[in-house]
Amino acid sequence: MHIAIIGAAGMIGRKLGQALAAAGQLGGRPIERFTLADVLAPAAPPGAEAASTLLAADLSAPGQAERLVAQRPDVIFHLAAIVSGEAEDDFEKGYRINLDGTRLLFEAIRAESGRSGYRPRVVFTSSIAVYGAPLPMPIPDDFLHTPLTSYGTQKAICELLLSDYSRRGFFDGIGIRLPTICVRPGKPNKAASGFFSSIVREPLIGQEAVLPVPEDVRHWHASPRSAVGFLLHAATLDLARVGPRRNLSMPGVSATVGEQIQALRRHAGEQAVRLIRREPDPRITEIVRSWAPGFAATRARELGFVAEQDFDEIIRVHVQDELGGSL
Repeated sequence: MHIAIIGAAGMIGRKLGQALAAAGQLGGRPIERFTLADVLAPAAPPGAEAASTLLAADLSAPGQAERLVAQRPDVIFHLAAIVSGEAEDDFEKGYRINLDGTRLLFEAIRAESGRSGYRPRVVFTSSIAVYGAPLPMPIPDDFLHTPLTSYGTQKAICELLLSDYSRRGFFDGIGIRLPTICVRPGKPNKAASGFFSSIVREPLIGQEAVLPVPEDVRHWHASPRSAVGFLLHAATLDLARVGPRRNLSMPGVSATVGEQIQALRRHAGEQAVRLIRREPDPRITEIVRSWAPGFAATRARELGFVAEQDFDEIIRVHVQDELGGSL
């Protein structure tokens, strides 16, 4: 089996590559080859160096999607995107990377399909940003897309494209709407949601974190470990069970910022909580308040997708996976 990961240098892309390399198989089929692509060439996962082709590729640039698809991977994980805050700040870049790059990938697959009958599994990471306020709680699976950010609009358009290209038989696609991934390891990125991770991640290692929103902000979360599990399950799921509605909201944990802080207090004490500095940012608050507070995720759960049960479990996963211990 040949696996391609687009966005392989990102946090989830790296973890996905490591999980696949460690398993050595996907859906019972041995993995013989990896193609790993990102704007800057990613590193090969440990143990898969000899089997990995590393590409520096921007899918929105002419010929780049065709170069990747010409290698005919069996499964394509499309994770590449610029994040919400950056897409809002730079309108043209957001549409070029998030929409044009995705459509060019789909078109490259369609062209190869027409030549040779090539039909890969495509797993696309969408976002709960396709929904915008006012929102019910929990949000049902049949709720309409009403994005209130450019990022959410770009993801919603890509979901429609994925469904149509799958319906036409060019590839076998599934889109998974990821919750906000928390706690993200490493340094903060430009996502408007970055503080959800930083108010836990930094205090756990004795560093200060900035909280730009009120504590009553409620949002939908899952760990990086769950995100990798979603992707692996989507890659092997019998899509006849999914039917024509190819995009699914993933399960997760609904928590307010205050509930996050309470969970941090239970795990690391008051000294950790004191490292959170309130610094209100009206722009970020406006963006985040338009986001989804929680989902029923009924279809995804019935199809076997699983996530954490509460925010305490999300913190435990972070400590186990990133800090090498337990609290």
